[in-house]
Amino acid sequence: MTFTTPEFVIFFAAFVPLYFAIPPRLRWVVLLAASYFFYAYGSGIYVVLIAFTTLIDYTAARAMGATDNPRRRRLYLAASLTANLGTLFVFKYFNFFNQSFEALAASLGWGYPVNTLSVLLPVGISFYTFQSIAYTIDVYRGAIQPEKHLGIFATFVAFFPQLVAGPIERARHMLPQFHLRARFDSARAVAGLRLILWGAFKKIVIADRLAIYVNTVYTAPGDYNGLPLILATVFFAFQIYCDFSAYSDIAIGAAKILGFDLME
Repeated sequence: MTFTTPEFVIFFAAFVPLYFAIPPRLRWVVLLAASYFFYAYGSGIYVVLIAFTTLIDYTAARAMGATDNPRRRRLYLAASLTANLGTLFVFKYFNFFNQSFEALAASLGWGYPVNTLSVLLPVGISFYTFQSIAYTIDVYRGAIQPEKHLGIFATFVAFFPQLVAGPIERARHMLPQFHLRARFDSARAVAGLRLILWGAFKKIVIADRLAIYVNTVYTAPGDYNGLPLILATVFFAFQIYCDFSAYSDIAIGAAKILGFDLME
């Protein structure tokens, strides 16, 4: 489920009134459930990776908060970094490096016994991994206190407006907002909807239209020379910018409607 699909429109339109109808102290429950549903809808079983990241970093942060021993704090931080970066490497970078080593071995006439992993790239894994890592680093540095509420922390990691495309938030900015009891604000809702529509325009009208030309040229670059190649490269830069900028606008707008302020 992506922000520019009818499924997301239906999902978000149904979720907003439910969210504000729930007593404020229980909103984290429906927000967490919605965030896990949002991710699992398109990524299936990979939702367990978010749960794994959440449990590792919650435990590591609480352990760091319970001791003043520098060595133990470093060990807990190292455990968090190893688990998170190890997971990110396996799912996002292992096959890239493995295929590179395989090609190198073949060019040298060597055997290479390591097979490519049959795994898909989990959507948004970089975003929630780095956001969670930033939290444990901030706890280690003493910039923030560890979050005691596991449910609140899990919601912070999996918050669906920013889950698959950012923006990556610092815990000291976001975590306190999950403890607030925001009411529905029509002015915020209007401002949020404007951002969502502006983001949808940038994605659908600009980025996706530029992608038609870019994909045509980049699929067979040998068939083009000079200006078409230059234009494709320039258009690709705008396409990438509008893609990420659009998703950020939609994320910020959706969060604003729910009473959260994401950074621009």
